[in-house]
Amino acid sequence: MTTRRDLIRAALPLAAMPLVPLSACATVATGGPAADPLLRLVTFNIWHNMGDWAAREPLLVASLRAADADVIGLQEVLEDANVGLPNQAHTLAAAISTPDRPYQVRFVSTDPEGAPRRYGNAILTRLPIVEDASRKLEPLDDYRTALRVRVQAHGRLIDIVDTHLAWQQDAQAVRARQIADLLSWLPQDGTPLVVMGDFNAQQSDAGLATLTGARFFSALPSNSTDTTLNPAKGHPNRVIDHIFAEREAFAPVSAARIGDVATGGEYPSDHFGVQATIRLR
Repeated sequence: MTTRRDLIRAALPLAAMPLVPLSACATVATGGPAADPLLRLVTFNIWHNMGDWAAREPLLVASLRAADADVIGLQEVLEDANVGLPNQAHTLAAAISTPDRPYQVRFVSTDPEGAPRRYGNAILTRLPIVEDASRKLEPLDDYRTALRVRVQAHGRLIDIVDTHLAWQQDAQAVRARQIADLLSWLPQDGTPLVVMGDFNAQQSDAGLATLTGARFFSALPSNSTDTTLNPAKGHPNRVIDHIFAEREAFAPVSAARIGDVATGGEYPSDHFGVQATIRLR
């Protein structure tokens, strides 16, 4: 038979336990910031070795290191044995890697393997790569490519594509063809998709209609900055560097320019980078 004294004695250990703040319980119960399945991304056109590359390289390293991205898409990446320039993507990856969080590099060029000079796009990622692939985009005479990595993040597979499209302002039809070719080349297995890079066009460009429609959102809203081209390098104000993510798979969290402040009168590139954080739904 349980007496009132027994009940009081059983309750005493519970009464002696320290109180846990309700806020801590709420964070665990609602999947607070520490539990959020976030993906940090950067796209940056690094302007190959134009200007003063020796001065720009450490500024790029500082910008990328501060962004602390899971995946970085680079455009205008060069390796040129003729001038003693190693692959810039590998150089930057080595500079921002840490022993416990190294960046892997994938690089694509329309120049053949083994050529002394190769120019193209690269992806740097510290997430596990399950597979990678690349494509020369139609029309082939524009010499554009797309690079895809399938990575593992938060127990999910994610496809991330880096590209660089036709530059002429009147090339809407060419950009539309390049995007159509890119999307038709990708696996159609429902894997969440991000497409980022230098699109050489603002979101209002008709050539980007497939990426600015219902399927994708831009991580950097069209009214959030006046330019991703660097006016200090003689460019007009235009937002042409984008990170597009599928609405069904992701939600926007934050986005901003990077590399947009001069150090000693020099900038990292003739573009500003774009960093974004998105959340897996």
